[in-house]
Amino acid sequence: MSIDRRRFLAGVGLAGLAMNSPLLLAKSPEKARSSPITRKIPGTNEAIPAIGMGTWITFNVGGDPILVEQRTRVLKTFFDLGGTVVDGSPMYGTAPDVMGEALAARDRVFAATKIWTGDESATREEAARSARRWGLEPFDLLQVHNLVGWQGHLETLKDMKSNGEVRYIGITTSHGRRHREFEQIMATEPVDFVQLTYNLLDREAEDRLLPLAREKGIAVIVNRPFQGGSLFRRFQSRPLPGWAADAGVSNWAEFFLKFIVSHPAVTCAIPATTKVEHMRENMGALYGELPGPGQRQQMADYVRSL
Repeated sequence: MSIDRRRFLAGVGLAGLAMNSPLLLAKSPEKARSSPITRKIPGTNEAIPAIGMGTWITFNVGGDPILVEQRTRVLKTFFDLGGTVVDGSPMYGTAPDVMGEALAARDRVFAATKIWTGDESATREEAARSARRWGLEPFDLLQVHNLVGWQGHLETLKDMKSNGEVRYIGITTSHGRRHREFEQIMATEPVDFVQLTYNLLDREAEDRLLPLAREKGIAVIVNRPFQGGSLFRRFQSRPLPGWAADAGVSNWAEFFLKFIVSHPAVTCAIPATTKVEHMRENMGALYGELPGPGQRQQMADYVRSL
């Protein structure tokens, strides 16, 4: 029977430690002393933390003050543990408004959102509307969401970047959609970032998109790192392999995330959560060792064996 992540942590005696060690989630002296794992954005000297935060579903809580306050605690925990990259979209209901409430005066945020409208002449209006909802401007990164109207939007985004209205531009896809078209855009357009789905079970991006990102010098943000939570439902009741600690892993969240961010083409993964304790667990993947190529293969083989 599947159990939720909180009960699983409690069952193995780690929940108290996770709740009481804000710097470490890592649960080991080695991780306590380590610096956050960062990745440089190709073509720049700017480094960003390898673990960011997504807001799809989790921050779409309307105006409920209790839920908004709880999401504010989640975001604060993220920042306290070294995170900066927060990703959103106008598609995510009230999530941008909740983000605006939760952000307050954070000056360390790397703010990424998306352009999501079929009106290819409305790029700037969409970006301005998102800026008002988040309560900040300019955004660090604007992305064309799921390639909707990408030709017109990307032309405007290129102009906005040249004018200093945004620092980076990109495109997104999810659930393995439209990879062929995505690849063509990566090969021919001057995008700084791409966002795509990649996790231990969804590995199609390894075939063409991730190698192309390395070749073209494009940063990669990974969405759905937990496959919408299904990886936990499927595997969290199973034991970690005996060699997990050698790969810098002490729980399943770290197992899933460190597999992703140890790929040489990946810049940042953006798991989403509604719970502070889960955020602490996720951010443990930002510290300690990363698995090497052989260990990554072991991780994939182990999951397939379960």
